[in-house]
Amino acid sequence: MITGILTFFTIFAVVGCVLYGRKLIKTEKVDAVFGNPEKAKGGTHWVIVGSSFLLLVWLYYSWDMAKSFYPKSANELCQVAKVNESLRSLKYLFPIDERELKSTSIIKIEGKNIKKYFSKIQNSPNLNKQNRDKLLKLLTNTKNTIPLLTNESLLDIKTKIKIKEITSKINKLTEEFQKISYESETIEEENKRIEAVRKQGEWGSSGTALDNKAEIPAIPSSKNGLKFDRAAKELMLISDEFFKLKNHNSEYKNAINEIKDEVKKYRSELSESQEVASIFAKDILKIARRIEYASIFPPETLIVLEESIVEFDKVQKKEQGSLWFVDTFLFPTGNIGYSGRACFEAGSGRWLPKPSDTLNKFILLLKPSVGFKNIPLIWYEMMDVSKIVGFILPDWIADILPGKYPVHSEDGTVKPNLKSKILNIATGEFKAFKIPVPSGHIWDSFLRVFLGLTFGIILGVPLGLFMGLNRFAKGFFDPLIELYRPVPPLAWAPLVITVFGIDNVGKIFLLFMVSLSIMIISARAGASSTQLSKIHAAHSLGASRWQILRHVIFPNSLPEILTGVRVAVGMCWGTLVAAEFLAGTTGIGFVENVAKKYFQYEVIWITIFIMGMLGLLFDITLRKIINKTIPWRGKG
Repeated sequence: MITGILTFFTIFAVVGCVLYGRKLIKTEKVDAVFGNPEKAKGGTHWVIVGSSFLLLVWLYYSWDMAKSFYPKSANELCQVAKVNESLRSLKYLFPIDERELKSTSIIKIEGKNIKKYFSKIQNSPNLNKQNRDKLLKLLTNTKNTIPLLTNESLLDIKTKIKIKEITSKINKLTEEFQKISYESETIEEENKRIEAVRKQGEWGSSGTALDNKAEIPAIPSSKNGLKFDRAAKELMLISDEFFKLKNHNSEYKNAINEIKDEVKKYRSELSESQEVASIFAKDILKIARRIEYASIFPPETLIVLEESIVEFDKVQKKEQGSLWFVDTFLFPTGNIGYSGRACFEAGSGRWLPKPSDTLNKFILLLKPSVGFKNIPLIWYEMMDVSKIVGFILPDWIADILPGKYPVHSEDGTVKPNLKSKILNIATGEFKAFKIPVPSGHIWDSFLRVFLGLTFGIILGVPLGLFMGLNRFAKGFFDPLIELYRPVPPLAWAPLVITVFGIDNVGKIFLLFMVSLSIMIISARAGASSTQLSKIHAAHSLGASRWQILRHVIFPNSLPEILTGVRVAVGMCWGTLVAAEFLAGTTGIGFVENVAKKYFQYEVIWITIFIMGMLGLLFDITLRKIINKTIPWRGKG
């Protein structure tokens, strides 16, 4: 219901915002001038249109719309899929879905094989005339067994009767299938089915990851579904009955048994030096057995059976009623399939999880008691302030104090002094109050990107400015930067992780390497592009070097630097996920890597969404910083 309401509101938002946008274009003076950059500002209504369009596409192609408006459709289409699966083996024999009769296809294939072996045997240098003649005779006898199967006059009377019985069963099923009474069941059967339906759960792949329930309930939950389920079971029995039937008349049996005996006798008489002849004989026997096991019938024998199958197929499609419309228009790029006693989504609905399922899974992962691998996506933990102090303060503070550390006394006690107390503070070995500190997969990834980016900016911007202003710096550092900059981050990842380990240091250093080169190039480009007239003007006004750097060069470089930061953010996120894929026990990349192994598509899409939202958060922050710090950008 919630998805249905959301769908209506989204469509309403798209239509309303489009109409509002068209009206605004006619009334605003800014839009009258082509090329005016002010036209690109604002436009929240178009943001709503874009976001709503994406949501509608997701709802539609994930089949969440179908699930919302027709919640039983997947279960009913599952029963239809059972019928189609049962029919497929029978239809496969006839030119219904295929281009030709299965018998014709088999005869053509084996005819080519026989012709190929005729050529191989005749041209083989490893066969003497006696063996060649014997093998050609066996091959000819095998070829001559095919007319024994395709001759209508040789068809066994029992086979004819069996085909008529099978045809009659399909015709009866077609007639009964159209009746309302066909779906009836006793009260006891209905109660058992309802209980089974209750246990199997509802349509939704999110349930699979939690309680191992089927992706789509296979037990029919409606009267219409019950009808197709019963028909599928009957069709399966009919299909099994038909494929047990073999067109083996007495003449064919004698011929095939004679070939088998001759091949067996011939191979037993061959010496070890005549291995090639033995292999040819074995291959001829394989051809004979394939013909024996295939369902080859005379061309006119199965026409009535084919007509009955076609008629039932028409009836079952007609009995689907409005379900056909739902399947066609609300299940795009795929359908509901059935195999191995289980129904499944075949198409975009499988790899594109439904928003409702994804949201439920996301809420579940946010719970501290559940999380992912016992770690929540984002939460907090109470940390003693001493741990933070111990992380910030270096241990050598205590070492530089005068005096020595305390020594134990004769009674085995150690009396602390000022030096040991300072060391306890520097190492965090003291008790203080606790404060909440963020934790979880999202926080770990966010912190790694933030620290790697920060270190890259702190070192990269000054170095880039220096290279843009100094001939020595550019000549000395440029080869070093350009040597490692084109190398993909993934190429560095194994080396960095080997040196620094799989903990946070290795990942942060890798992100630092990624952001450093980008920030150096951006800052250098900004410094190099400063207009010389502005520098001359500052010189003429008596500005010092520091003042020129502070008030002319740095402001002129800021647009390039901040653009570089935006580029570096995207590169850092991509690199982080790869690093967490390779080695990690926490983080968004680690979550996605584990989810990929277990085909948890909802979790994969959740990680993609989280990375996108975090990247967007970084970018919006940078946009605000750009608007505040360089309002002159693009204005002259």
